[in-house]
Amino acid sequence: MKKVLIVPAIAVILLSGCASVPMESIEKSEVAKTFSTPSKGASGIYIFRKDTIVGAALKKDVWIDRKCIGETAKGVFFYHEVEGNKEHTISTESEFSPNDLILKTNSGENYFIQQYVRPGIFVGGAGLDQYDVEKGRVEVSKLTLAKEGYCSTVR
Repeated sequence: MKKVLIVPAIAVILLSGCASVPMESIEKSEVAKTFSTPSKGASGIYIFRKDTIVGAALKKDVWIDRKCIGETAKGVFFYHEVEGNKEHTISTESEFSPNDLILKTNSGENYFIQQYVRPGIFVGGAGLDQYDVEKGRVEVSKLTLAKEGYCSTVR
């Protein structure tokens, strides 16, 4: 009997509600989705979270080189320029500890990083994957730009 009740309870927790985060204007979002060349000597990093139902009620922080970029929710992205020709650490909070991705950048190029949420025992864990530029553009073009600088935790 307990097993019968546990499965629907987990489904409700994972699929119910939607988190929201502070958003930029539609105009800023559309400009970011033109995928312009980054400033001289810089690289552009798009961090996005697809508009999926899994983990929709969860917000997850993301950082670049220990700087708060923001808190994600489903269907949002961030665009942030970093120093080019350098390694950068992109991090996301997860169930028990942050997950990091090391990214070697080249000046003048844009990079696309997907933050994804995976169901966990108590709270959903999160991870990061680098996306191919063309696939990343397609995904980001479906999303909305979130405001930078709002994180729930300090690193």
